Amino acid sequence: MSGFAATSDDESFAQLTAMSKVVFSSTLSEPLAWANTRLVGEDPVEAVRSLKAESTRGLRTIGSLTLCRSLLQAGLVDRFRVVVFPVITGSTGRERIYDGYPDVGLEMVASRTFDGRLQLLEYVPTVLTGPPSSERAA
Repeated sequence: MSGFAATSDDESFAQLTAMSKVVFSSTLSEPLAWANTRLVGEDPVEAVRSLKAESTRGLRTIGSLTLCRSLLQAGLVDRFRVVVFPVITGSTGRERIYDGYPDVGLEMVASRTFDGRLQLLEYVPTVLTGPPSSERAA
């Protein structure tokens, strides 16, 4: 994110560093520089399916649109969180993040406002088997 530099003094960065993490990559090799991080080179969908079966804690993804698309299409996404920033990058934006996603119905289960500006919207997703209609996706 432009204009943001996390430092080891930043509390949220320290909390993220302390958390157990999994990185999916076919190009990286161990050891990874980030503490508490495990490298997985196998199929991410199967790995996440196994992680969900083994863990009682929730799993989260950060930063990989391709991974999120694959997990959503495989039916492995229980919650879909969207953060709305009060900026529109019409001419400087690089890509539409939902290109390549299946059609998905979203049922809102939570929302929060941060700083009086940012909105966190949390949904339960349902991958649609046909085109979206004006009816509510069930």
